[in-house]
Amino acid sequence: MSPRLIRLGAAAAGLLLAGTWWAARGWSSARLPVAAPLVVTASYYEHADTLRRNETLSHLFARHGIAGGQLLSLLEAAEGLRPRRVPAGQVFEFRYAAGERLPRRVKTRLGDDAILKIYREDDGSWRGERAAITWRPEKVRVSGAISSSLYETLLDLIPDTVLPASQKASLVWDLSDGIFAWEIDFATELRQGDEFRILMERLLSSEGDVRYGRVLAAVMEVGGRRHTAYVMTDDRGRNVYYDAEGKSLRRAFLRSPVRYRITSRFSYSRFHPILRQYRPHLGTDYRAPYGTPVEATGAGTVIRAGRWGGYGLMVAIRHPKNIETRYAHLSRLAAGIRPGVRVEQGEVIGYSGSSGLATAPHVHYEFLKNGRQINPRSEDLGDGAPVPADRAAEFESLKAYYDRWLNGDDAQVVAIGSH
Repeated sequence: MSPRLIRLGAAAAGLLLAGTWWAARGWSSARLPVAAPLVVTASYYEHADTLRRNETLSHLFARHGIAGGQLLSLLEAAEGLRPRRVPAGQVFEFRYAAGERLPRRVKTRLGDDAILKIYREDDGSWRGERAAITWRPEKVRVSGAISSSLYETLLDLIPDTVLPASQKASLVWDLSDGIFAWEIDFATELRQGDEFRILMERLLSSEGDVRYGRVLAAVMEVGGRRHTAYVMTDDRGRNVYYDAEGKSLRRAFLRSPVRYRITSRFSYSRFHPILRQYRPHLGTDYRAPYGTPVEATGAGTVIRAGRWGGYGLMVAIRHPKNIETRYAHLSRLAAGIRPGVRVEQGEVIGYSGSSGLATAPHVHYEFLKNGRQINPRSEDLGDGAPVPADRAAEFESLKAYYDRWLNGDDAQVVAIGSH
């Protein structure tokens, strides 16, 4: 007998013995769990389609057999859908019943807070149904050290499953241009190894979406200095940030008019690259690519907007307490900027360039007090307004609560990254 037949015979004998053993144990079909039968009343399949560039909704719906009177009926039932304003890239989900040419349901988003579902009735008409998308906040603690820029560090540190890449930019913008804009110049002062801890809210939707909410608290160690921020909501529902001493982080002046590195600092003797001689450089130069928006560092009134000698195209703003700021070598002015116009802190007043005595695109920024240029980097811009007295106890309670999360004492903290 061949070895192959011997192996097959042994396997058959093994199966016979196993069957005999199960029978001896009294195993019966009566002991097996029996599931209720599944009854399929209708089968469906779904297809997602995207509004393409340079096409209309009629083109998209025509691909799914919806045109003419059917399309008009559908659009009449589509409450909140504005056909002429639907952007390219918006997704529509079509549900088909098996064997039918027209979809039974069309589903799409109406922004972040609503979903539109349009159903086809048996008589061929369409019925719209709008449902709210609910969002719930969830706290996330992020801690680490700067590797390059704040943006690159957080982009690498926070998984996309925790916060999508597009939403990480909103977090960085809040920290650098909102919360700490008056205390830290992130383009010039941040160094590799500077440590941070951030407690933020992310928002989770009933549809499974994730987006950035707000920063609740943050600690940043920059150049050996500790910067803190804690949020409170004011009587108008706005987020207001205070330091650990209960003083507002908002100041009268931003640290810089653009978010780029300093190429030439305030000096009483600097070698001028065009004039080829040593002369005072009574301002700060920021490297900024051509066309970069330039922001007013403080609120005030424009007193000059135009060409002025070596400054080239420039803007000068008068502020309270005999302070003036100047922004030179611009390529063009922002719309509406002219003498006499009131501007707010952070408002774009022009765009960087190389007009006047300049070798490359940059922004020359001057800070004058009582008509004399001074170094804004060393100027004490004062403290922010304190927490309202009637909310001081509330602030202390909130700060203690946020500190427990920042320090990782709470077991529910989601910690990402490490020092």
